Amino acid sequence: MAVSAQQVKELRELTGVGMMDCKKALEETGGDMEAAVDWLRTRGLAKAAKKAGRVAAEGLVGVSLNGTRGAIVEVNSETDFVARNDQFQQIVGNIAKLALDADGDVSKLSEMPYPGSGRSASAELTDAIAKIGENMNLRRTGTLTVKDGVIGSYVHNSVAPGLGKLGVIVGLESTGDKAALNALGKQLAMHIANTKPLSVSPDDIDQDVVARERAIFTEQARESGKPEAVIEKMIEGRVRKFYEEVTLLSQVFVIDGETKIADVVKNAEKDVGAPIKVTGFVAYALGEGIAKEETDFAAEVAATAGVK
Repeated sequence: MAVSAQQVKELRELTGVGMMDCKKALEETGGDMEAAVDWLRTRGLAKAAKKAGRVAAEGLVGVSLNGTRGAIVEVNSETDFVARNDQFQQIVGNIAKLALDADGDVSKLSEMPYPGSGRSASAELTDAIAKIGENMNLRRTGTLTVKDGVIGSYVHNSVAPGLGKLGVIVGLESTGDKAALNALGKQLAMHIANTKPLSVSPDDIDQDVVARERAIFTEQARESGKPEAVIEKMIEGRVRKFYEEVTLLSQVFVIDGETKIADVVKNAEKDVGAPIKVTGFVAYALGEGIAKEETDFAAEVAATAGVK
């Protein structure tokens, strides 16, 4: 099939691989971007493809905490200028508070009563669109609850308390000292923001993701031409390394660069005075996975001015 220059450009930005290899990958996979990434990885050309896609939407991530509950939301706008607007920031902050009772259901959150307006959250956004003159969208939400413990949090590039470009909440179950738990929770949230793990442990990782990685490792190993027994060991070794890289408890703590997170948590139990269990986390980076439409700025200005 014919491959467009835009497709080649996008794949190159995703993988850092040369244009000719990107073109070949797209041709071999019928233009399927995700399959093309795997094609390149299988051949060792793209060692670390950026799966999340380019950050291409503006707006804010909002985090709200209330005792043993935590919530996170992403509300998008067309421009960063609107994200700096006080009215927009207030709306995102209020929606994040509402999200504490939305159970991670964005449809439920959209219909919840917005404080002081008599409208739903979605209707409040619609009203803000009319006033500010820019499209906005409540994209997603997530929540965490612990029975006894704390919800740690971190917001990167904060523009106001609980509002920024990247947010993380992490649940810690423990009967121990809550101040010490909160300190650990913040450190873990900062670590998650930096390393972007896929799950807490190998037990709760998406098995479809594991199967996909295993398929790539298998094809790579078979290309070595080594005996089947050796190939199987190569595959299992690469799967183990994959788990170490993408599961939180197996990762190396970014703050000291040497201690595994599982050991960081275990060591913290001395200060907390009780066992600690990491129950889960939710991390949102603004605009991840959204492809921003590229436009010809001159043509756009001409169209706005009515010039043909």
